[in-house]
Amino acid sequence: MKTLRTQVKIQFVIILLLVFYLGWREFVEENHPSGVKEASMDMESVEREGLEKVGTTKLPNYQAFIVPTPDEALFAGEKIRLLEPDLRERFDREIHVNANWHSNTILMIKRSHRWMSRISEVLKENNIPDDFKYIVAIESNFEESAMSHKNAVGFWQLLEGTAEQYGLEVNDEVDERRDPIKSTVAACKYLQDAYDKFGSWTSVAASYNVGMRGLERRLDEQKVDSYFDVLLNDETARYMFRVLAAKAILEDPGLYGFNIAESERYSQPAFDTVKVEKTISDLVDFAHEHGITYKTLKRYNPWLRSDELTVKKNTYEILISKDPVEQYVVQKLD
Repeated sequence: MKTLRTQVKIQFVIILLLVFYLGWREFVEENHPSGVKEASMDMESVEREGLEKVGTTKLPNYQAFIVPTPDEALFAGEKIRLLEPDLRERFDREIHVNANWHSNTILMIKRSHRWMSRISEVLKENNIPDDFKYIVAIESNFEESAMSHKNAVGFWQLLEGTAEQYGLEVNDEVDERRDPIKSTVAACKYLQDAYDKFGSWTSVAASYNVGMRGLERRLDEQKVDSYFDVLLNDETARYMFRVLAAKAILEDPGLYGFNIAESERYSQPAFDTVKVEKTISDLVDFAHEHGITYKTLKRYNPWLRSDELTVKKNTYEILISKDPVEQYVVQKLD
């Protein structure tokens, strides 16, 4: 009985509050007919202005970079005519991908500054055209430890068998595919062999993707003698044009909107070179003895795969950074 009376009282209070609210609303609308509507309109106006501000700050700042397609390109002294629709579209695709793939291309430009001049020197020493340095850009984006799903490794993405064929050491402790200079020397040997076979530097570059035998077989099957006349799988068909796009952007980054100051590009420190003729049982201790951390040691010597280095018949050269910021004093614990 008491519960029923309590519920009735609560319902009565709710009804009184509702009547009071409706009476207040009617009073406001009679005396200030535009008050509620104006408040509502003000809120809509604020929301609309906010949306407009978002729109005007975001949309005009995004502009896709449109690149005119030239009538011809040049690679290793060989002129490539881009008048055929297929060739124009293939170049057009790669230059636009790289010009608008900002994060990847910015890093490519920054990293290239660290190694391009040294790679050029090695190519020149081995009589290979300088334009082949752009293969490193598309193979590994100048990452020494890059690895593909096929286990190709390093700047030049060499498979283990190919690396050993051209004089590199690959084992549990050492992988010279990760050495930018030694791997470049090995790549030069391959490129010269390919040129001896094809007599065309553009065909040499294409064979770097599909292999000498692979390119030769496809040329023979289709009875043509040029990479630009043969039907290939998508990856190889894109390959030469990816090289040309990387060359165009790295030769003149500002032309494609990449205005990266010299100070913002990556650089190498000065090094001391330690010649290693005896086994090092602990590379951590070796690093500390030379005033750097193990991390810094591996950073500039990525070809070292283990924490020890066994010397049998080969000798090695280890780079020790002289950058004061990377010097390390070992704290000895009592």
